[in-house]
Amino acid sequence: MTMISCLDHLECTCCGSRFSADEPHRVCADCGKVLYARYDLDAAAAGFSREALRGRRPDMWRYFEMMPVRDEENVVSLGEGFTPLHAVNRLGREMNVERLLLKDEGLNPTASFKARGLSAAVSRSRELGLNRLTMPSAGNAAGALAAYAARAGMEARVFMPQDAPEANMQEAAVAGARLRLVDGLIGDAGLLARREAAEHGLFDVSTLQEPYRVEGKKTMGYEIAEQMNWTLPDAIVYPTGGGTGIVGMWKAFEEMEALGWIDGSRPKMFCVQAEGCAPIVSAFDRGAEFADPWPRASTVAPGIRVPAAIGDYLILRALRESGGGAQTVTDSEILSWIGKVASLEGIFVCPEGAAATAAIPKLLERGALSDSETVLILNTGSGLKNLEVFPSESSI
Repeated sequence: MTMISCLDHLECTCCGSRFSADEPHRVCADCGKVLYARYDLDAAAAGFSREALRGRRPDMWRYFEMMPVRDEENVVSLGEGFTPLHAVNRLGREMNVERLLLKDEGLNPTASFKARGLSAAVSRSRELGLNRLTMPSAGNAAGALAAYAARAGMEARVFMPQDAPEANMQEAAVAGARLRLVDGLIGDAGLLARREAAEHGLFDVSTLQEPYRVEGKKTMGYEIAEQMNWTLPDAIVYPTGGGTGIVGMWKAFEEMEALGWIDGSRPKMFCVQAEGCAPIVSAFDRGAEFADPWPRASTVAPGIRVPAAIGDYLILRALRESGGGAQTVTDSEILSWIGKVASLEGIFVCPEGAAATAAIPKLLERGALSDSETVLILNTGSGLKNLEVFPSESSI
């Protein structure tokens, strides 16, 4: 059965300007803020139902009508999405949470949730005739871009901090990407990626600086609803760097509500950051609309070592609209919870997933979460890609 995307236009999330979805765009030409893909929801509601999902491919492209690729032939896929949603009962008992769930994104291709966003971005780039791509990355996104660009026969150039995880560097290089290491953080890598794009005619697919990576990430929200029989958890606890996942899921819940697939009971969204890099937590606590760049960012969790996020206002908006909040954790807590999750549940979470886990006792203690609520942890990748965070002589 032919699937038809209901992609309609692009819309600025700040000033509301509209743009054609059939021409290449990055950020809003009027105000420089994030663009979202918007869909003809009336057409989608008329022709795309929950029942239509039966028998479809078990990956994120099962939601094709609400995805930004018009021709299925342009989809670049390695089987990303539809990752397992585990009931982690022993971990829940450890925390005194009655129903604790963990969605394990480490089982995606390239072993992280970055596969979703880069599958969508590379697919749409192919459709728009963009065959030379670049981006900065703190780690996992570099490997994902390299893999999907290789799959599509495209050129990829990636810029990474020189202290990024070794596995991510090797992953990008072995897939044929041109890798350049930068003395600095992801913001410094981003400056070089944008310069490279301008000088050599590449298209920059940086986090939330083009409209389509978030469309891949939003499928986590669709999957959570489908895997929970079209209900949603009371709370989602999410490790936040650039924040594409948290705003993507919030976008998915808005779309599903408009389609009539879920009711208006959305989860409380909680952002988790490391104490050494917590711009969103600081902005949330101050009641600010935008986050100030974080000086001297440092944490063992590379995916959340993001001193400034272009989508800061979208993250903060989702936290506040949902009645959620923001929480910091220490690096020692992150390392401790990697071992606790593995020993209790057999799941080797990444440092970022451990950060989300470590936040739950703190959220319970201050009353932001209740022990009777259904709480979902997003583990964004496999711990096997971050072995260097453990001292060689350590025993967890």
